[in-house]
Amino acid sequence: MNRETLENLINRGESEMLEFKQTFNKSVIETLVAFSNTRGGSVLIGISNDRHVVGVSINNETIQKWINEIKQNTSPAIFPIVDVFEVGGKKIVKLQINEFPIKPVAYKDRYFCRKQNSNHKLSIDEIAELRFFSLSYSFDSYEVNTGFEELDNTALQYFKETVTANKRFEFSKDIKADLIKLGIIKKDKLTRAAELLFGLHHTNIHIGRFKTPTTIIDDLMIRSPLILAVNEAMDFIKKNIRVGFEFGGETTKRTEKWQYPIPAIREFLLNAIVHRDYTNPTDLIIKIYDESIEITNPGKLMGDLTVEKLFSGNYVSIHRNKLLTEAFYLTGDIEKYGTGFKRIKDWFKNYPNLNYQVNSLQDFVQVTIESISKKINDELNDELNDELNDELNKGQKAVYIYIKNNKGKQLKDISKDLNMPYGTVDRHIRVLLNKKYIKRVGSKKTGGYNVIK
Repeated sequence: MNRETLENLINRGESEMLEFKQTFNKSVIETLVAFSNTRGGSVLIGISNDRHVVGVSINNETIQKWINEIKQNTSPAIFPIVDVFEVGGKKIVKLQINEFPIKPVAYKDRYFCRKQNSNHKLSIDEIAELRFFSLSYSFDSYEVNTGFEELDNTALQYFKETVTANKRFEFSKDIKADLIKLGIIKKDKLTRAAELLFGLHHTNIHIGRFKTPTTIIDDLMIRSPLILAVNEAMDFIKKNIRVGFEFGGETTKRTEKWQYPIPAIREFLLNAIVHRDYTNPTDLIIKIYDESIEITNPGKLMGDLTVEKLFSGNYVSIHRNKLLTEAFYLTGDIEKYGTGFKRIKDWFKNYPNLNYQVNSLQDFVQVTIESISKKINDELNDELNDELNDELNKGQKAVYIYIKNNKGKQLKDISKDLNMPYGTVDRHIRVLLNKKYIKRVGSKKTGGYNVIK
């Protein structure tokens, strides 16, 4: 690495794979351990947090002393690659560590991983999960005491027929032998995946239809084998959301138009099932409201995966339950290449009136899909600033909030998405323009509106 490359590295700032330290101390070792347990990275010693080169004082014995301290305080012992650079007469030491093959690595019996630009101390569950993953093992691979004869024949037959139709595996006349080939049965013992997919597993999908957060209209607890539970859950969801019909093209043939994109709902549900933390006894919970759906799933995002990476597509697909993932891949329900969110984005393109978001909570992942009009109403119910309350009526506020969240939209789009008459929207737009809350952008034919305040 030359001086120019080093300066470019410093200018980029701290990240998931880079940290600055002014001196060598225990936090340097913690960071190297975190890098070892994630994707590797480098610590630059002699750089302040605000990216200034302060330099570090070293001699011939300093580096060896640091390496010995790192070795003695890490388990398994790690050995960074060391480089020394000089910038403006000041020395900088770069300690680089690669991702360790067998995880987790500890610093004085404490475990860390790297998330964005900081170190995160691992919980006991995260330590176990990291160990499974590094050994190419997963919780659903554990053997259970359930016998093959206890499995649901309807579930087994459905799996065989669906996989055969998708041509991703060729079944023989002996389905037990086939499940052994697929690794779902090991050494004549059923795995946890076999029990979850085809047996009685005591994990639930709990779905409710709500009128308000405290008023339940309908309720269903699904305890079926997971291979059947997906369709049961989708049937309940479809029963409790709206469906209309559209006529298009040169024919008079009508097509169904569901309140939400059904393939996207199914993809979210399947993601929840295959990525669920089955050591957590909490149910997978789905709440259906008039204008929104929430899917809350036990289990954190795996490894260094973040919500931002999910939406950007810049991530490597990691599977918490490898056998469940393989089974639903064989049925054609999912792909194993991390393409699910790209397909979800495509499905939502035909639903411009909807927003969807993913939230990573403490021990759960929650997906929320809601109509834009609901989102605006929620914002209207929040306490707005005094100036907005004094100057605008409710309809004008709704149009303003819509434009704030949807830049460049035309009047016809605003009318359609808010389900508000075109003339009414036009009047609100004129008021907002006069009060200089919004401005017109783009050409007369294709332009729209953006907020000013």
